[in-house]
Amino acid sequence: MINLSRQISLQVDRAIEILKSGGVVVYPTDTVYGLGCNALNSESVERIYRVKQRPSHQPLPVLLADVPQLDVVAQSVPEIARFLMSRFWPGGLTLVLPKTASLPDIVTAGSGKVAVRIPSHVVPLTIIRGLAAPIIGTSANISDRPSPVAPEEVEQQLGDQVDLIIDAGRCPGGIESTVVDVTLETPVVLRAGIIPEGEIKRACQEYAREVSKCA
Repeated sequence: MINLSRQISLQVDRAIEILKSGGVVVYPTDTVYGLGCNALNSESVERIYRVKQRPSHQPLPVLLADVPQLDVVAQSVPEIARFLMSRFWPGGLTLVLPKTASLPDIVTAGSGKVAVRIPSHVVPLTIIRGLAAPIIGTSANISDRPSPVAPEEVEQQLGDQVDLIIDAGRCPGGIESTVVDVTLETPVVLRAGIIPEGEIKRACQEYAREVSKCA
């Protein structure tokens, strides 16, 4: 996790103020550049869909600053999910969980499930803490176009459609997060990403062995 320079710190402070007023910003993460707003503000979330030109039936992922913040967005957290969190959070693992009633349906496209992760990057973590709310964590691109790993790539795709682009150079990961649905009896990898699918499967097998020992 990198530290904030003075210049980036000022941009982060500005981003927090923009988000508090209902705006949208682009920020670096440990995977790719993200496009975000206050995840609890339905009007701001709707703007995210417009900026990305994203179909409304496709849900948006959410970023958190810490595990206790799960209570804001997730109705329940299976033990296998907590095991995977302990192994891969903060980091490039997105988990799909049952959503809370307080999380706007527009975020989850009415699916009743929410995709969440805690990133390993000081910029989004500082933004979320300063906002005191989870933020949308979708990639800062036009839908079906490459996910940007540098601010100039964001500029090429989104231009003046956002209120601020935090310039922190290239993202260290460069690959999107791995998405795993843990609402089913057996976890399912929905999207291969920065964490290899084999690592996820090995972790699930390790969890199963621990459970069997305690049975």
